[in-house]
Amino acid sequence: MLIPVLAVLVPTLPLAGWALNGLWGGRFTRRTVAIVACGAVAAAFAAAALLLWQIRLAPPPGRAPAGGPSWIVDLYSWIGAGSIQVPLRLLVDPLSVAMALVVGGVGLLIHVYSVGYMDGDPGCARYFAYLNLFMASMFWLVLAGNLAAMFIGWEGVGLCSYLLIAFWFTRPAAAAAGVKAFLVTRLGDVGFLLGIFVAFGVFGTTDFGVMTRDAGARLALGGGAATALALLLFAGAAGKSAQLPLYVWLPDAMEGPTPVSALIHAATMVTAGVYMIVRLHAVFLRAPAAMDLIAAVGAVTAIFAAAAALVEPDLKRVLAYSTISQLGYMFLAVGVGAFSAGIFHLTSHAFFKALLFLAAGAVMHALGGETDMRRMGGLARRLPRTTAAFAIGALALAGIPPLSGFFSKDLILSEAFRAQAWLWAVGVAAAGLTAVYILRAFALTFLGADLRGAEGTAHDPPPSMAAPMWILAGLTVAGGGLGWSFTHPGILERFLLTGLRAGAGPPARAGGAGEGTLVAASVLVAVAGIVVGWLVYVRRSLRGGVPALAGLLSHRFYIEEAYAVGVIGPVRALARVAAVADRTVTDAAVMGLARALGRSGQALRGLETGYLRHYAAFVLVGVLLILAYWVSR
Repeated sequence: MLIPVLAVLVPTLPLAGWALNGLWGGRFTRRTVAIVACGAVAAAFAAAALLLWQIRLAPPPGRAPAGGPSWIVDLYSWIGAGSIQVPLRLLVDPLSVAMALVVGGVGLLIHVYSVGYMDGDPGCARYFAYLNLFMASMFWLVLAGNLAAMFIGWEGVGLCSYLLIAFWFTRPAAAAAGVKAFLVTRLGDVGFLLGIFVAFGVFGTTDFGVMTRDAGARLALGGGAATALALLLFAGAAGKSAQLPLYVWLPDAMEGPTPVSALIHAATMVTAGVYMIVRLHAVFLRAPAAMDLIAAVGAVTAIFAAAAALVEPDLKRVLAYSTISQLGYMFLAVGVGAFSAGIFHLTSHAFFKALLFLAAGAVMHALGGETDMRRMGGLARRLPRTTAAFAIGALALAGIPPLSGFFSKDLILSEAFRAQAWLWAVGVAAAGLTAVYILRAFALTFLGADLRGAEGTAHDPPPSMAAPMWILAGLTVAGGGLGWSFTHPGILERFLLTGLRAGAGPPARAGGAGEGTLVAASVLVAVAGIVVGWLVYVRRSLRGGVPALAGLLSHRFYIEEAYAVGVIGPVRALARVAAVADRTVTDAAVMGLARALGRSGQALRGLETGYLRHYAAFVLVGVLLILAYWVSR
């Protein structure tokens, strides 16, 4: 049977590309490095596509506890001690294959784009080796069959994000951003690791199938164990997917190469948290309080990040805050139980966000690395194809029909309205702000006067960079067809719901006037946001905002300052105290003993004179002392 072989090949092929370029990339030509890296990911994507074909045709060996087709691929027993057995295994089902296709497809396009973008960089082989390792880690994460195996991929993408964000490590800002990303995500990972231990204590295993099957029997609805487990796992998801208050690493991650930003934001690391919650949906459904918290955090994150993007002058950072906001929508979806809607938005977001980042990279490529939108303008005349690509991505992000972002975002808002009206209101407000900030970014970058004098030198990117952009643009336009008509499930939902437990997907849609009203309201808010953005940033017939509010937004509501005062300051003070104690107590004790022994040795060394008469005298004194001892007894 091909399914086990294909499942193993999907993460193994990029891992082989990493090994080849990592060990011998310095001896390869740039062309060979690119062929190895892109070929490995292309082969992995082809294997994932064949997996899709196989699971639609081949009869499964059994039914998963969720009711859908599922194949388990056991690799070997990783940890075995008595009754404790933790195998390394892969799980092939509709959800894991759908995620592997998104990761592989978008990742392949970003690899191809990188060939042109990184041309001439002396670290090209190292870059592609890291990129392949990133892909291998993410493939492993989405195909893992238990939490222990998932944790390997989870930490792998964290390591690769550090390596790629700090790729230009000679730049202090890049090195600091890499360390920041690594440390902040570790905070969430502590919760995830504790959640794994709790899951093992409750279920006796971390196998996804067993946890899904036994969640109803092992976890009381709303009980302490269910809530604790869900909250610990959510902590890991919030750190990896940059939700409040653990979002602070993602904007700084823009210090890495732009294709890395596209990969992190669109198809790999930041989506891992959403995927983990969907994978363990049966556990989370047993903790209604945790689900309410997830939905609330997602909604607040969505509007917070959208507001922060309104005043951000850096083009890549605007897109970073956009990612945080869109991830908030995904958490809002899973928090209200619309798990398949969350995956649909994850998929559509991967298309249009990768498109936006690659278009931003083309702008930077044309302007010598410039990212400050205040120094751009008028690029539509010199970069017409890049402008068109960015416009398509921007309209999808704003939720304008019939682009994919409209279908996925509005489905989430519809499900949020059914759950709690205030969640819908916050989501709609965030959608309006999204339209304003992306119109602002488009206007400052492509419209108006040329502020750099680059009119004569800027040009559209070469075919190796342009082709991935246009493929993503096509997926952004057509991606809505994967989704919903708002009254009947679409292709992706029907496929995913075969692997999700009944009741875990969106509720049945009633359609009718109420549904149409919600959709119309969302579209009107998005259009109004675009109009406001046009009047403020293009026509300049409206004022841009309140200075006090702009100051608050530019400091991101002072969350990072709060971290500096409440976390970093105390930790540094404690570190200084520990350093003083180390020098004055620990070092003093250790070095004091060493000095005492040294002085003793110096004193005893004086007895070694080399004269026989001295040694004879010592022997005589020793004999006399022994005789005196015997006589005294």
